[in-house]
Amino acid sequence: MAITVNQARQVLENSECCFNHKQIEAALDVMASDIEILLQDKNPLLLCVMNGGLITMAQLLLRLQFPLQYDYIHATRYQGGTQGSELNWISKPSASLENRNVLIVDDILDEGLTMAAIVEYCNCNGAATVHSAVLVNKRHDRKSLAQADFTGLHVNDRYVFGYGMDYKGYLRNLNGIYAVIEE
Repeated sequence: MAITVNQARQVLENSECCFNHKQIEAALDVMASDIEILLQDKNPLLLCVMNGGLITMAQLLLRLQFPLQYDYIHATRYQGGTQGSELNWISKPSASLENRNVLIVDDILDEGLTMAAIVEYCNCNGAATVHSAVLVNKRHDRKSLAQADFTGLHVNDRYVFGYGMDYKGYLRNLNGIYAVIEE
């Protein structure tokens, strides 16, 4: 369901800040350090899950000071909404995954269905190893088998937005992470 820019402003005004920019930056520093330990000598291919993973990916890339390559994959269950549905494959990577050490980078791990499908895609296309990194892991008991290898922050089961995560197509550009206040 589409919303107006004024509705997006109202959601932001009535939201709660879960993590500020400083807290997110600290989490990204730890993630990057852990990723570097594992992948610095493995010629990794980082795959950004569009659109949400864009900001997390960019921030991680600036922190990873070793040779790597990156590409993107666009698969989504949300398509601008707040509820997930069937997975829609919009774009697959142009780089070959054959014998590559792949790191999938996304904004949030909610139920894990999208991540599980992308991991399976990478494995079926010959990746040597597949790891995953998410800025935010949502705590609840609806998770599939997918778990992230690298996680920056954890949130309770609330709808969150900012720092790449959207609210009905808006508010991805915020430098904090906010939760919708339930009415």
